[in-house]
Amino acid sequence: MRVLRIDQDSPYDRLIGIGGMGAGIFFALEGNHTLGRNESRAGQLLGVRDYCKLHIVIHYVAKLLGAQPSGVPFHVLPVGKVGDDAAGHFVLKEMTATGIDTRLVTTAVGQPTLFSVCFQYPDHAGGNITTNNSAAGALCPRDLDAIAELLRSGGSRAMALALPEVPLEARRYFLELATRAANFRVASFVTGEIALARSWGMLEHLDLVSLNGDEAAELVGEQFSSDDPECFIEKCLAFLRSSHPRLKMVISRGNSGAYALGGDAWNYCPAPEVEVVSTAGAGDCLLGGILAGLAVGIPLFKPEPRTTGLVETALELGVLLASFKVTSPHTIHPAAGVETLIQFAQEVGVDFALGIQEQFTEHLSA
Repeated sequence: MRVLRIDQDSPYDRLIGIGGMGAGIFFALEGNHTLGRNESRAGQLLGVRDYCKLHIVIHYVAKLLGAQPSGVPFHVLPVGKVGDDAAGHFVLKEMTATGIDTRLVTTAVGQPTLFSVCFQYPDHAGGNITTNNSAAGALCPRDLDAIAELLRSGGSRAMALALPEVPLEARRYFLELATRAANFRVASFVTGEIALARSWGMLEHLDLVSLNGDEAAELVGEQFSSDDPECFIEKCLAFLRSSHPRLKMVISRGNSGAYALGGDAWNYCPAPEVEVVSTAGAGDCLLGGILAGLAVGIPLFKPEPRTTGLVETALELGVLLASFKVTSPHTIHPAAGVETLIQFAQEVGVDFALGIQEQFTEHLSA
């Protein structure tokens, strides 16, 4: 089984992250009318596995890089809380099986694991109900003091990842610790958090921010238009140049692909046409692919125009991986890995640049 090579010359050798860890279930409802306040509705319980943001992102990083709990060749360390319940035990088992080191995930007594009940109407609209008293929400800055030395010891070879579904205050403190430790700092935010994150100065503590179109529009105060996407991207570049000149941004656009930008340059990578089964988790998958690429030294994007049909940047690697993910009903594609990604690339008519092919290596179990 092949993975992307991590060695002493790789830019990064570990990822330490905070964010949502939990599970969920999916119902396919009968009838398109909106669920009523006092209504009981029949629905089919689907065999779809749902996961939360941090778990999704680090799963793909671990799989592509051949991570092991021992930390060799790459160390993935989530930090957070789950409940002492079936969902919490399931999440820990799934992460450990992927090579993720879960020793910094603690059990919150008396609080449930983050859990979501998702429902979908026959017309594919839908929603969800998510716990607001979960163990994930109990993460606080005091909990993070215990990992400050871990961040410091990683220095510039450590990625520090802060994702939603844990309190914004905890994420701010985590990024401040990561800044002092000289880590590579990555985050995403949901739309409702953008204004507060800006007012708290959280963007000052980031090297890379990953957003969808709505979130990016909230950040820069400009609506995305599919009729003139380049105008929006130029607005984003202007925002970065004026306020955060060192910050790079990834903007996911669903089945249209994704953008990466920073400084005076940007790249667009369209998504290959595939039969979409579910888009849930695709944006987090995109970020996981990008981080795996960056970890082995693949550039996020290139200043010159991209080569059609050739995967040569971390952005293109992430888009390819996300396109593979949407062929699965689960928020984490259970078969995703370098081997299946190579096969998928052949099926959709793209190839890997020589520089990326040289990163493929046989996985060695620790």
